[in-house]
Amino acid sequence: MRIPEEHREAFLWAQERIALCMEAVGKVIVGQTAMIKGLLMGLLAGGHVLLEGVPGLAKTLTVKCLAQTLELNFKRIQFTPDLLPADLTGSLVFRPQTGEFVPRKGPVFTHVLLADEINRAPAKVQAALLEAMEERQVTIGETSFPLPEPFFVLATQNPIEHEGTYPLPEAQLDRFLLKLQVHYPSAEEELSILRRVGMGKDLNIAKTLAREDIVKLREVAQGIHMDERIESYIVSLVQASRPDAHNHSPFHRYISFGASPRATIYLYRCAKIYAFFENRTYVIPEDVKAVAPEVLRHRIVLSYEAESEDLTPDKVIENLLETVPVP
Repeated sequence: MRIPEEHREAFLWAQERIALCMEAVGKVIVGQTAMIKGLLMGLLAGGHVLLEGVPGLAKTLTVKCLAQTLELNFKRIQFTPDLLPADLTGSLVFRPQTGEFVPRKGPVFTHVLLADEINRAPAKVQAALLEAMEERQVTIGETSFPLPEPFFVLATQNPIEHEGTYPLPEAQLDRFLLKLQVHYPSAEEELSILRRVGMGKDLNIAKTLAREDIVKLREVAQGIHMDERIESYIVSLVQASRPDAHNHSPFHRYISFGASPRATIYLYRCAKIYAFFENRTYVIPEDVKAVAPEVLRHRIVLSYEAESEDLTPDKVIENLLETVPVP
């Protein structure tokens, strides 16, 4: 499909900016292209991203490198079992000189927030993020304060450690645009990591995206064309994840609760951005299929039968994609 002439310049500019950003991060991070693209997808879609992987896969380092390429404020919070909600959002502080309580804003008041090992904090601390993630504001005392725009939460968690951890509640998981599973590098990538670290060079990461650039990139992503039949396909996929009396398939016995309408919106946004990453100005069904696991895997609650058979959400999503007719 030919790029319309009036959008060609903006589209090519956006492609160039994304390429420069990935190149800057790639000077430090070896491989992990899917993770980097997932983080950029969250940035362009205006959503938050949850990274899950075993220790040592450069999850935190990748987030910090990406933050360095952005001309935005960045703060990092190490989640621990003794963390308090006020340590995240802020609190009211009494000033004896004036006899007044004044707000002390916490580290959540930033553009890019790294919530490192988010599942190490208790539920009350995790819940403190809910208002910020969904409504882009924080209430301290009786006053609500808007968060800077853009506001972007990147959280990491370790799936293999259970001692001293607290599973994220479903309500909070649903606030994340994507859940990315970070895998081990290949042998060639690990050899490159070894040699790069052995050289001991401190590489400077260039700033590639300003705040106004992000606004323009989001406009370009929103301008990607999506046919009405693909919109209906997205709705059908999400509807098929919800078992009920009128919607029953053999794999529905493995699902207790399906995806929410928020998943429909996020699938729509992410499919457009994936098409943009593929250098296309229109969405095809394969774009929807490519982003479906990242958008749906943390929104589908498996049944006891699925757990007893060691089924994963990704396997259930694979069955969904095979069952729902493609336009």
